[in-house]
Amino acid sequence: MTFTLPTIDLTAVFPLLALLTTAIVLLLLPLFFRSVGRNVLALVGAIGLLISGACLFRLPLVPFRGFDRLLLLDPLAITVHGALLLAGLLTLLISLNRVEDEYLNYGEYYSLLLFSLIGMMIMTSTWNLLVLFLGLELFSIALYALAGIRKMRAESVEASLKYLLLGAFASGFLLYGMALLYGASGTLQLNEMMQGVQPGASTLSLIYAGVILLFIGLAFKAALVPFHMWTPDVYEGSATPVSAFMSTATKAAAFIVLIRLIAHSELAVRFPWPQLLIVLAVLTMTVGNLLAIHQKNVKRMLAYSSISHAGYLLVGLTAASSAGDQAMLFYLFVYTAMNIGAFGVLSHMGVSNADERVDFESYRGMGYRSPFAALCLAVFLFSLSGLPPFSGFIGKLYLFSAAVERGYVALVVIAVLNSVVSVYYYMRLVVNLYMRDATEELSLPRPNVGMKAALFIALFLTVLWGIYPSVLTNLLAGVSRPLP
Repeated sequence: MTFTLPTIDLTAVFPLLALLTTAIVLLLLPLFFRSVGRNVLALVGAIGLLISGACLFRLPLVPFRGFDRLLLLDPLAITVHGALLLAGLLTLLISLNRVEDEYLNYGEYYSLLLFSLIGMMIMTSTWNLLVLFLGLELFSIALYALAGIRKMRAESVEASLKYLLLGAFASGFLLYGMALLYGASGTLQLNEMMQGVQPGASTLSLIYAGVILLFIGLAFKAALVPFHMWTPDVYEGSATPVSAFMSTATKAAAFIVLIRLIAHSELAVRFPWPQLLIVLAVLTMTVGNLLAIHQKNVKRMLAYSSISHAGYLLVGLTAASSAGDQAMLFYLFVYTAMNIGAFGVLSHMGVSNADERVDFESYRGMGYRSPFAALCLAVFLFSLSGLPPFSGFIGKLYLFSAAVERGYVALVVIAVLNSVVSVYYYMRLVVNLYMRDATEELSLPRPNVGMKAALFIALFLTVLWGIYPSVLTNLLAGVSRPLP
């Protein structure tokens, strides 16, 4: 008797396999070679990310459905994977600057970083609810560990515990919603939920309840108001590179799933998404900006500002158009570069402070003590506030234009006002950099090669995408909706 094995094309999963192999190697290297150093581990991690990126770049923008429809690699997934790999690479590079933190001498840190990326890439590459949940839990568990990786510091342990407890609560909502959706529709495929369900059917209420619970779980990951309360405490207590990664990559993964749920599935037709998204966008932008104004700690300020940026992304999601999708993807790339760059400068400042002080006063006169780092921080803050000619301005312009085209003028007016408010608290820090004398002398070490590379890449992309946005928009042109 002859058995014919099914032919499986693994080309589409090479980016995932490259990351998985690298993560396992990073775990095993310190076990077999105890003298392996921090730089070697970081180099291995960077090579794995670059190989994964090269494999991703070679993939055609033709939807791939494999493993019995469990995996979907379409232009939307491929594009966001690029943003996730960029976030991973920049995070790895800024982590090298923490030379006095013993936790970076171990392969677990870099391995957990890669495992979280794998989970995010899986989560954004499927219509199947079960695979989505597995990907979400994979990256969540890795981030719980990363948040508390500095186990000798009470604030890190507290951040990890808060994130774990609230994250488990959100996962419960997500899982319960998935159970309702499966029970009502009989399928785990999100894009097939409404097939055969007639208007007014008794199962329709169960589907609506499931969608709401699913949305709540994703809103927690995206830090949307009122599911944002964990954000400032977790970002403040975590190591600065970890905070940078959580503020960008997690948001990107959550919003891609929201795009699939709201804009690319039949659930969008029978659910009043625009009204809900408008309310959430206004709340998220306004609450994030108003709370950021009163912060004296720079990490908490960036945490609250990340909440407001989630509100700007909701404006693009509300537009529910091809232009809105592309604007969101553009902004996710831009936000990844400028926000990780800003956190990178904070990480550089923290090297000379045993208590990792990140209050506004610590940055007085920094423009003269560390000119390169101060210049980078100023550019990132200008871009985050949406000032031209930087990419943050172009990103907001695309988001707001997409919403105006759909008739949401009042929402855009509120978004513009919120953006103006954000200029105030970002410029407070810029004023301290160049217009305030230092209250005390702090010896700032020169950025090492990893930090210089990260800041240069982030600075280059922030300026390039602002002056020549077509460099990025041409890459996003293949992302349309509804995706096949």
